[in-house]
Amino acid sequence: QVHLVESGGGLVQAGGSLRLSCAAFGRTASSDVMGWFRQAPGKEREFVATTSGDRPYYAECVKGRFTISRENAKNTVHLEMDGLKPEDTAVYYCAATARVGVPYKEWEYDYWGQGTQVTVSS
Repeated sequence: QVHLVESGGGLVQAGGSLRLSCAAFGRTASSDVMGWFRQAPGKEREFVATTSGDRPYYAECVKGRFTISRENAKNTVHLEMDGLKPEDTAVYYCAATARVGVPYKEWEYDYWGQGTQVTVSS
């Protein structure tokens, strides 16, 4: 079993930055894929970014603004969000899976954090 704990959400003005972190506890491995999803009010949860094999993958809507990074020694993944826009407002979820490859779909992830709110004001 893996337990994920997110931190770092908050309120920021448009154009600002936030850094999210997610620490994994339990039966983790450095080969596990860890990623981020988000869910805005009234919308479905969507893929944001993931890191697999130490390579980052991003949704088109955040590419160039968000950076995902990983600290394997700490079983932690970060999401640096720059140039934030009001449409980035959502609850951000950390997710993890032992699947091989580059998972972009919710169902491909086995473990989820509780979510952290990010609000971007205009």
